Amino acid sequence: MQLRNVAIVAHVDHGKTTLVDHMLKQAGTFRENEAVAERVMDSNDLERERGITILAKNTSVRWRSPDGTVTKINVVDTPGHADFGGEVERTLMMADGAILLVDAAEGPLPQTRFVLRKCLELGFPVIVVINKIDRGDARPNEVLNEVFDLFIDLEASDAQTDFPVLYAIGRDGIAKHSLDDPNTNLAPLFETILQKVPAPKAEPKAPLQILVNNLDHDDYVGRLAIGRISSGTIRANQQVGIIKEGSRAKAAIKVLSTFEGLKRTTTPEAGAGEIIALAGIDDVDVGDTIVDLADGWEDRALPRILVEQPTIKMRIGVNTSPFAGKSKASKYLTSRQLRERLLRETRKNLALRFEETDSPDTFTVLGRGELQLAILVETMRREGYEMQLGNPEVVTKVEDGVSHEPYELAVIDVPDTYIGVVTERLGTRRGRMTKMANHGHGRARLEFRIPSRGLIGFRGEFLTSTRGMGLLTTLLDGWEPWGGVMPKRQLGAIVSDRAGVATPYAMNHLQARGVFFISPGAEVYEGMIVGEHNRPSDADVNFVKEKKQTNVRNHGKDDNVMLAVPRTLNIETAMEWIDADELVEVTPDAVRVRKQILQCTRRPRRADAIEEAGARGVMQSESDA
Repeated sequence: MQLRNVAIVAHVDHGKTTLVDHMLKQAGTFRENEAVAERVMDSNDLERERGITILAKNTSVRWRSPDGTVTKINVVDTPGHADFGGEVERTLMMADGAILLVDAAEGPLPQTRFVLRKCLELGFPVIVVINKIDRGDARPNEVLNEVFDLFIDLEASDAQTDFPVLYAIGRDGIAKHSLDDPNTNLAPLFETILQKVPAPKAEPKAPLQILVNNLDHDDYVGRLAIGRISSGTIRANQQVGIIKEGSRAKAAIKVLSTFEGLKRTTTPEAGAGEIIALAGIDDVDVGDTIVDLADGWEDRALPRILVEQPTIKMRIGVNTSPFAGKSKASKYLTSRQLRERLLRETRKNLALRFEETDSPDTFTVLGRGELQLAILVETMRREGYEMQLGNPEVVTKVEDGVSHEPYELAVIDVPDTYIGVVTERLGTRRGRMTKMANHGHGRARLEFRIPSRGLIGFRGEFLTSTRGMGLLTTLLDGWEPWGGVMPKRQLGAIVSDRAGVATPYAMNHLQARGVFFISPGAEVYEGMIVGEHNRPSDADVNFVKEKKQTNVRNHGKDDNVMLAVPRTLNIETAMEWIDADELVEVTPDAVRVRKQILQCTRRPRRADAIEEAGARGVMQSESDA
């Protein structure tokens, strides 16, 4: 049986997972009467809730060509969001070619450039699929020219620029060789994969070598190491060597599985080129090499997986608020449990890094972006962890004795009427417009180069400014010398000055001072932030004040209290909102924001606290240099 390994890559929301759904259906993976959920590859709860792919996943289909030949196609579905680029980098190494999806209206976007660059660096042949050609604002011919320009810009080889092009409606499972092709299925896509993606270059009789690209867990067999057999053959119950970074170990394979559709199928042996899952190796990390125990096995390591460095860091510490441990769903509260969980995450996710701090109860986690860190915290929260988060900061690096900070390419798609307000808002954050294009249909595309710091906390402001109609995507675009202190949030906080239960009476008299984050009846404590002040300064208020009781009752005096709907903060919006002197408190059933120093009498003014934090950041930057 023939074998092909192919990865599907694209910018977020360009249709990768939906296309894989139809590939599975048309290849006969499901029974005719089997109920199949949409985006079946997005099996994680967070993926289904958010409608994005977070974790790269493996599946396979068996395609029967018109001549009767059956080919197994291993498919790797990758994330499209820039924050999860580490997933893309390590899983592409399991493939021999790529399918690049591009939206027929939006065209190539920042993550399109990122994933295509990785594919070209690996020497992959790329099949370009222009998806969503049924959109009312589709412009497939212009998008094809933009894709070709992107290949040239990324210095693709002559062979790579001679790429095949298909036009697709992924939602309906249709692929065509041309726009006027009457075809109604994905047969052209499958046949193009067989023609353009080479069979794995593997040596079945050579010594065994497997690079571990991913880790998973199974309730029955435990830890799973997922990777591709570079050479040799592996068998169940075989003794193998594990070549780690700086050490060597031996283990036995208990269960050997291959991917068949959405399931893992146990097999007695697997040959070179196949993507497999191994159970029985407890101490294994992404990037390790698995080999047989032939002579000299200790020196047969494959090159370890390298991913781009993190650009955002955040402090994660033990929850120290007065409400710590009060949630019935809380299971893990100590620094030891928090430390072990974060270390476990960084072992399987190479795009995350873990660092100790001066405090034994606080740790620093470095990642690609705010969304990646927020997903990690949300996952831990659902597992029963409590923690408190500092405000996200950029990672700096030293070049020629000067501290540098990361810069982003921000691509913004907005209605024409919001061009001015977006340009103004990004200008205050040191953003420089580098390009503007208008493809018609009343929308414009703007490109800015902006410090990563300028984008921290900007997404919420951007959505508000564009009435939810703007699209913002970013991509790391190099490093420049540190630009000094940058203001973040313009408005202050409304802070409770005592513990108790929020009353409608108190809130009614305070709602003219800003926007609330909580509803009447919520418990509060001293130092807890209950809203956003409509002035730059903080306001300490009595949020639990009750109306004084008297014997006098007057029908006209006791009017119904009408309160505005509070703004609900989730982990992402809370991380974006807080400033240098504030924290996010995360428990399994609540997300709150608070001041670092709870006592009103000990807390400095907001301006002084932010200035002190900014000075610490400059001193840290200078010490790095």
